[in-house]
Amino acid sequence: MTETAPQPAISMAQPDDFFQLLKPRVMSLVIFTAVTGLVVAGGDLDWLSSAIAILCIAVGAGAAGALNMALEAETDALMRRTRGRPVAAGRVNKNDAMTFGVILSVFSVMLLGMTTNWLAGGLLLMTILYYAVFYTLLLKRRTPQNIVIGGAAGAFPPVIGWAAATGQAPWQAWLLFLIIFLWTPPHSWALALYSAGDYARAGIPMMPVARGAKSTRLQILIYSLVFVPVAAAPGLVGLGGYLYLAVSAIRGLGFLFLAFRLWRSRAGDQPDKAEAVGREAALYDVRVEAKPARNLFAFSILYLMALFAALLVESITALPGLS
Repeated sequence: MTETAPQPAISMAQPDDFFQLLKPRVMSLVIFTAVTGLVVAGGDLDWLSSAIAILCIAVGAGAAGALNMALEAETDALMRRTRGRPVAAGRVNKNDAMTFGVILSVFSVMLLGMTTNWLAGGLLLMTILYYAVFYTLLLKRRTPQNIVIGGAAGAFPPVIGWAAATGQAPWQAWLLFLIIFLWTPPHSWALALYSAGDYARAGIPMMPVARGAKSTRLQILIYSLVFVPVAAAPGLVGLGGYLYLAVSAIRGLGFLFLAFRLWRSRAGDQPDKAEAVGREAALYDVRVEAKPARNLFAFSILYLMALFAALLVESITALPGLS
C-alpha cells in the first residue's frame, strides 16, 4: 500500500504549497456563490464589511480544505488524482497543515462574527466542522451516500453571505443552498465514475465502487431530473428574473441531455488504469467510454456558475423580475 512521502526533519514547504492546502479551485466557487448570496440579499452592509465577510468565508473554506488534506493524507497518497497534494506528497508536514487549518478557522470565524454578525460566524464555523469532521472523518469511508450528506458543506456559502448582509437566513437563502446541495451528487458521481479505480484503491465507498457504475448512472439521472426544476425555482418565486429563467432553462436542458446520454453510456464499466502525468492530470484525461461522465462533470461546473452569475447580474443591474 502506498503511503505518504517521508516527512523531512526541516520543512521544505514553499508558499505555494500552503496556498494549495486551501484548495483554490474549490475556494473560487465558494467565493462566487457567497458573493451572490450577499449581493442578492441586499441589506445595508458597507463595502468594507462586505469585502471582509467574503474574505472570511474564503479563508474559512480554505481552512476546511487544509484540515481535510491533513486528515486524509494517507488516502490522498493512494489516489493518482490527489497524490500530488502538499501533505500527501510530503511537501507539507501533516501537523503543520492541521495547525494551519485550525488557525485559519479561528481567525475567519471570529473576524466574520465581529465585523458582521454571529449568525454568519456560527454558520461558517458549522460549515468548517461539518466538512472537516462530519464528512471527512465520519461519512466518507462509511457510506456510499457520503457525498449526498456531505454535500451540505459546499452549499452553505450563499447562506453565510446572506446572513452576513442581513443578519438573517430566510427561505430564499436556503433555496440557494438546496440548488447546490442537489447539484453536488450528479457532479461528484460523474467524476467518481471515471475515477472509480482511485476510490477503490483508497478504500472509499463512493457510489460506483459500492453500487456499481450502472446504478450510479441511474442515480445521476434521477438527481438531475430533480435538480434542474429546483434550479429554475428562483425565477418563479421572484428571486431571479427573466435572465435567470432563460439561463436555467437553456443550461438545464443541456444538463439533462448530458445526464441522459451518460445514463445510456457505459461510463465507469471499465475501471480506470491509465497513470496520470503531473498533478491532478487525470481530472479530464479519460478513456473514450468515460467521456460522457467527464462531459457532465465539466458542464455541471459551468451550469452552476451560470445560474449564480445570472442572479448576480440581475441584482447588480436591477433587471425586471417576475414578482
